[in-house]
Amino acid sequence: MLKKELVSLPDSVCFMVAADEISGTPSKFSEVVSWCKNLGIFKVIFHIDTDNVSSVIPHLDTVRGISGAARLNLFYDDKVERLGEDCGMTVTVAVGMSGREEIASAVKRMAADKIAPEDVTEEVLESYLKFKVEPDFVIKTGGSHLTDFLIWQSVYSELFFLDVNWDRFREIDFLRALRDYQIRKRRYGA
Repeated sequence: MLKKELVSLPDSVCFMVAADEISGTPSKFSEVVSWCKNLGIFKVIFHIDTDNVSSVIPHLDTVRGISGAARLNLFYDDKVERLGEDCGMTVTVAVGMSGREEIASAVKRMAADKIAPEDVTEEVLESYLKFKVEPDFVIKTGGSHLTDFLIWQSVYSELFFLDVNWDRFREIDFLRALRDYQIRKRRYGA
């Protein structure tokens, strides 16, 4: 019944998950990708918040399984893996990434490319960012602590904080979040 009520869905969704939430349920990523695909959401981003990327590496083989259903971009330890065929759905998984580091790196590359200060615009800065996606909807599991991932790109995103941890995140929780999203009036900073 809840699915029938959903008429206005986001084009892209970002899930922010703490690393300690995934150890028992790394297959949850594939499950959530399936939910999104079934609803017609074809741009999905997962941020795994951690200062210790090596703690997540044992789970990455399970995460790589997403490439059977979507084009997977996997970012970790300054590595990028692009897996799977382009089948209309793109999934990005970023492990331990920081938005502040991403912006600082973009500024350094602009300086190295000798971009004059007067030529720096929002568009120029955005062209130097690693992640070229602006999620419509950001879902943070496990409470209200938001990470700084996609800090530039998500400035106009709708945010949803869920008290449920990732390992207990159910499809009904996702559908309720989407119901909340569709009743919001997006203001884009206005």
